[in-house]
Amino acid sequence: MFIAHIPAGYICGKTLHQRFAKAGAPARILILAAIIGGVAPDFDMFYFYLIDNRQTHHHMYWPHYPAVWLAFLVVSGSWFYFARQKSNAALACIFSVSGFIHILLDTIVGDIFWLAPFGFQPFSLFTVPSLYKPWWLNFLLHWSFLLELFVVFWAILIFRRKSHSPN
Repeated sequence: MFIAHIPAGYICGKTLHQRFAKAGAPARILILAAIIGGVAPDFDMFYFYLIDNRQTHHHMYWPHYPAVWLAFLVVSGSWFYFARQKSNAALACIFSVSGFIHILLDTIVGDIFWLAPFGFQPFSLFTVPSLYKPWWLNFLLHWSFLLELFVVFWAILIFRRKSHSPN
């Protein structure tokens, strides 16, 4: 995924903010937490480029381990369930859900190591053949990029519906 993580985070935030409305966190902050969660697994790109010198595929770093995001979901969900003051727990929940959605989206055509850190067998639903240079053209010219465009347009529709509502 190249362009769909931020729009997917926005969709997640807009979809779930009603669920967490009574928690006390403002809707804009909940949506922002979802957007940040939607790109959080890719924060490992800083390490990938600045320290690792692109030696290890960034999906092999811990921010792309599904177990990490499942643990975040369990911890934040438990925190939300048991907390008296729920606003921060709600932010953590929506952040975690959005981060896990990132991992699901990456699984479509990117190798995700679903058993990491216990096993490192890559899994993706589809493979993008290496036909073009530079490498990113392979992803932009693959049919799966239409899914990304769908997510982007879906987010735009949600945003436009909000901005054109009579409230």
